[in-house]
Amino acid sequence: MQAIGKLRGSRPYNALYDPMTDKTVGPGSDYAPTYWMATAGPLPEDDGPVTGDMEADVVVIGSGYTGLSTALHLAKMHGIKAVVLEANGVAYGCSTRNGGQAQVSAGRLKRSQWIDRWGLDVAKRLHAEVVEGFELFRGLIRDHDIDCQPQDGGHYYIAHKASMMPVLEKEAKLLRETFGYGASVLSRDELHQTVAREMEAHGAMWEPDGVAVHAAKLAFGYLRIARELGAKIHTDSPVTAWEYRDGVHHLRTPGGTVRARRVAVATAAYAPRTLHPRLKDRLMPIMSNSIVTRVLTASELDVVGIRKTSPLTDTRTLRHYYRLLPDNRLQIGSRAAITGRDAANPAHLKGLREGMARKFPALREVELDYSWWGWVDVSHDMMPRITGLPDLPGAYYALGYGGNGVMYSAMAGRRMAQLVAGERVPDLPIFNNELPHEGWKTPFRRLGQRGLYHLYQFRDERK
Repeated sequence: MQAIGKLRGSRPYNALYDPMTDKTVGPGSDYAPTYWMATAGPLPEDDGPVTGDMEADVVVIGSGYTGLSTALHLAKMHGIKAVVLEANGVAYGCSTRNGGQAQVSAGRLKRSQWIDRWGLDVAKRLHAEVVEGFELFRGLIRDHDIDCQPQDGGHYYIAHKASMMPVLEKEAKLLRETFGYGASVLSRDELHQTVAREMEAHGAMWEPDGVAVHAAKLAFGYLRIARELGAKIHTDSPVTAWEYRDGVHHLRTPGGTVRARRVAVATAAYAPRTLHPRLKDRLMPIMSNSIVTRVLTASELDVVGIRKTSPLTDTRTLRHYYRLLPDNRLQIGSRAAITGRDAANPAHLKGLREGMARKFPALREVELDYSWWGWVDVSHDMMPRITGLPDLPGAYYALGYGGNGVMYSAMAGRRMAQLVAGERVPDLPIFNNELPHEGWKTPFRRLGQRGLYHLYQFRDERK
């Protein structure tokens, strides 16, 4: 596989990092060896590490999609120039390790599950929120000329077995008739003729909103906008201690203490459990692996038959997400290891390759140019939260996208900026309502996770 060389770091990239057990990943670490970082071009300018004590109106912790969106919307909509503290390089975590797939969702639940949990009225308003979020996401790319190679064309849920087709048909009907959203269903033949010759597919549901992007270029575009609007992005500045005294948050970094009355946390799955007691164990970090092939030949492309560059996702619980990249490589990802120390186990790579081969048999022996993994911020109830902490004044967080944050993180940043600025946000269960807290049980959930993965795999592959 291709090596991408040293990318900025004075310390080697730790491929076995685990947010459940490791205290920090930096500062000064190389980036993960992703396709996105290899093809993003020169690293963008930032404001370097914190070099002394300072005051700030607002501090944002984390410089991924959510943190940068928060900073740019604080400046753009509220005239607040935030200070962003990043433990390593800009967008070091999820934002440069994901699959670059944006779809009209937030969290892991379907519309029918929203109705079951909260009722139809709330589900409709939540749907409107997500659709508005997609337009904000598209608008940021368009209006600010973010060169992230956007490939629009909708999102396809691929039925990986025949029994999933009635499920997709029911969900598409619900989207059309209840939510007024133009989802449709494709047969296997229609999918093969118009989208991709995916050999285990039995059909698909198409959603009108779906965009594939270059993950790192999107993040670096947000960085450029935020800095142009006056935000300061301090890299290699992990928060090593957080105290709240006399109405002020004191955030200690290796280079100095930053004091602010308001703090917005946007760390996804990469925050150490020691960041703050009020945030500890709000998430269950889940690992996702991704591979990218070499450039496919004309004959391989003809056999694979991918005619759309839109995001594709199959209907497994341990789902595969995949797409044809603009340079004619195939990218595919899925869930893998349970712990960081098992991340490099060759069995996980073998399993992902086998998943690709089931879909596209002609690629069974194709060479891979890139392989990486990263942590996904899955909440205990499968939905994100953008909220304040009632017993920690001036502190907010946006977390828990469950692998669907590429698009909605833009809106989450805007909503968190509103909360920080003292504005009201929509009356929805993902706002002003904290993530469930599992406390001491969270580390032990990995014991159950291993068993659940075996169960999910059995269910996924059963005819």
